[in-house]
Amino acid sequence: MRFQDANTQPREPSLAEQRARRQALADQEREAREAAEASAAAAKKAGTKRKILIGGGVTVGLAGLIATYYTVAKPAEMTAVCTDANGVIQNDEYCDESYASSHGGHFSGGFWFIPLPGGGFSQYRYNYGGSGNIGQRVAGGSFTAPSGNTNVSTKSGTSVQRGGFGISGKSGTSGGTGGTGKSGGS
Repeated sequence: MRFQDANTQPREPSLAEQRARRQALADQEREAREAAEASAAAAKKAGTKRKILIGGGVTVGLAGLIATYYTVAKPAEMTAVCTDANGVIQNDEYCDESYASSHGGHFSGGFWFIPLPGGGFSQYRYNYGGSGNIGQRVAGGSFTAPSGNTNVSTKSGTSVQRGGFGISGKSGTSGGTGGTGKSGGS
């Protein structure tokens, strides 16, 4: 039929047409359901990837933080030399608190004062990082005690200042030689 006017009644679909329509609707519903499931699976997979990426970043950051801590926490080593008021290197015992007190001297403000025969005091203090031999003027270094995580000892092996957290400024002996001393600056 090529032409149908307004008065013509549409015919009922045949059983085959009805079956085909139901099948088409079922296929559309199935495709929509599969698309929704695929979308949900993709979102879950993306979320998992994101969590793995974030977790990896946290792991790398934490490893960097731990590496930095161990780098900073490792104490530096420094040598201190005992000098007189003119900056001439003296024997380490003059900067030892027990030596000074046994000879009537005392420690004050980073200096050891040892009495001289005939009156007066001779003062001694540590130079940190300087070099030279006894009787020579100290070369380089500083009279200010290093702060932070630094192990300071004399050439004779006496520990002047220990590194690490909670430095008290007092020290003991290293290897059983020498006496105790205090760190101090100018």
